[in-house]
Amino acid sequence: MASVDRERNASDASGGGGTPSSRRLVGVALMMGALVCFTAIDTSAKWLSRSLPALEVTFFRYLVAFVLSAVVFNPVTARHAWRTRRPGLQILRALFLLGSTAFNFVALRHLQLAETMSIVFGVPFVVAVLSGPLLGETVGGRRWAAIVVGFLGVLLVTRPTPSHFDPAMLWAFAAAGCYAGYVLVTRMLAGLDSAASLLLIPAGASVTMVAPFLPAVWVTPPGPVEWSLLVVAGLAGATGHFLLILAYGRAPASALSPLMYFQIVWMTLSGWLVFGDVPGPWTIAGAGVVVTSGLWLVHLERGRRNVAETPS
Repeated sequence: MASVDRERNASDASGGGGTPSSRRLVGVALMMGALVCFTAIDTSAKWLSRSLPALEVTFFRYLVAFVLSAVVFNPVTARHAWRTRRPGLQILRALFLLGSTAFNFVALRHLQLAETMSIVFGVPFVVAVLSGPLLGETVGGRRWAAIVVGFLGVLLVTRPTPSHFDPAMLWAFAAAGCYAGYVLVTRMLAGLDSAASLLLIPAGASVTMVAPFLPAVWVTPPGPVEWSLLVVAGLAGATGHFLLILAYGRAPASALSPLMYFQIVWMTLSGWLVFGDVPGPWTIAGAGVVVTSGLWLVHLERGRRNVAETPS
């Protein structure tokens, strides 16, 4: 609670204050903007996976993001961006983020955008489960029901039987697990470190961790399209994660995480327009179940908010 109060006070002092309802609405808008950016990252990465190794794409995704962040939040005008009160949590968060990105890029080489996104849709349920013991947020019986239904939807997409399961989905599950850890640690740090440091430090740490392995996998991008997409992935990553950080500083994880389900629309559309991928019936059915359960969580959160804001 103390960290949440510090974040609220800092936001109010910088002009970001308002009623709890208005703060949540701002958080929702920021989250939706982040989802558009994340769709651009995955679309670029899937295209690049045709000619470049996943580790190389991962390196450039964070290199561009770090350079952009370092220019905007340079040590002269934004010293706070280069400082952290919890270096251990920052490194852990960087590892989660790097793992999520690298595993996801490997999965995208073999799976449709809609398939990988449907698996990642399990992240909000994991966050909702862990937000109670780790973040002190309440998860009631109806939310547990939504969580169970959501996981059933993920099973419809993956169909983990020998005749249907694609081993590449294991990479998507690994990416989802890392991303859940990233979301939770981001929430923990939101009231301790500045949003700029939460963007800058993990990007720099990721570049540092990947760089020693880059010579072993290096493939020269074959043309200007590939070079341009490497830059797009980095720009979209920096912008998307900055919006995500700001969003989690203004609304609870249990309220924002289900909104990630709206990304299925952009991912499916992008997969169809760019790659000609049409999701199969099982993917559509599973995604529908997951989205429905996610919207149920949103409805439950709205009801809890209305009760909390009703004068007693």
